[in-house]
Amino acid sequence: MFDKLIDIRDMRWYTLISKCTKNEHLSIIFKGCVCLRILVTSEYSKKGLDKLKEWFGEIEYIPWTEKGKALSKAELMEILSKFSPDGIITELDNISAEVIDKNENLKFIGDCRGTPSNIDLNAAKNRNIPVFYTPGRNAQAVSELLVGMLIAFYRNLIDAAKWTKGGNWIDPPPKSYYMYQGNELYGKTVGFVGFGAIGQITAKMLRGFGCEILYYDPFVTIDDKNIKSVTIDEIFKHSDIVTVHLPVLDTTKGMVSKELISKMKSSAIIVNTARMAVMDSEALYEALKNKNIRGAIIDVFNHEPPDANDFRIIELENVLATPHICGATFEVVDHQSDIINNQIKDYFKL
Repeated sequence: MFDKLIDIRDMRWYTLISKCTKNEHLSIIFKGCVCLRILVTSEYSKKGLDKLKEWFGEIEYIPWTEKGKALSKAELMEILSKFSPDGIITELDNISAEVIDKNENLKFIGDCRGTPSNIDLNAAKNRNIPVFYTPGRNAQAVSELLVGMLIAFYRNLIDAAKWTKGGNWIDPPPKSYYMYQGNELYGKTVGFVGFGAIGQITAKMLRGFGCEILYYDPFVTIDDKNIKSVTIDEIFKHSDIVTVHLPVLDTTKGMVSKELISKMKSSAIIVNTARMAVMDSEALYEALKNKNIRGAIIDVFNHEPPDANDFRIIELENVLATPHICGATFEVVDHQSDIINNQIKDYFKL
């Protein structure tokens, strides 16, 4: 689909950009400023917006957070008709072939997401419109919360906090000590399925706790004697913690199968902060319900908000479930703004 792969290695961030020659009518360029109209519907930092204004002049900022959801097709088409932008920076909006084809001035699209799944990439390529996006924008955020949730799970932190707030601490400390006695991360074998930016940052953090690190990723080679590349079967057979970091592709849907889950140790836990589509959720439910594995930490579900099938997993006592918040930090907005701006700066040679 793409003709050019630009590797901007800093936490293994990759930018895939359609091969594109700048349109002859880009705009008048003077004193380092390309005179373009830019529509921004993603969250964007003030510093990032100021830089866009310095480079291009006119910025229309309508972040999705104002309504708490993406623009509808009608709303988006109305704004595009009125503003006629040369560039769009989005996060949630569906930039379809129709949107692209009806905006003749469009020179670039920025997408503040790990993968540009809301952009019709073929339509963009047909118009020679580059698409910039932001792998790695939330890598630090996800990694930090993942480690925190592992500690919370092993140390029974959620139940202990609820018990304390509920006014139950009426006996001397030894009772609560033994009620919520848990396990350390030290000495645990952690197996990563997918070892991109999030996996590598998390692994570095867990090494600090004395964990052994295994990974399966046919696209990654790590030159570190403390990190071992193994088969996916070995990940599931030998890990105390299996943590999944896969994008949703035709080749990864359902990749974490019933067969693989059945290979896990009864004392093992599984973590999914990526997408539930890469996992056989029914097999996961059965393994958890029947206590074939110790438990799971899940931040993503087949339906968001969850449906009845998702709640079957959420309500299990051996599941720590969160509402897709692993990447939810204020700093992520700064990261995505910087990543998109750096790509724009390189493309326009600003």
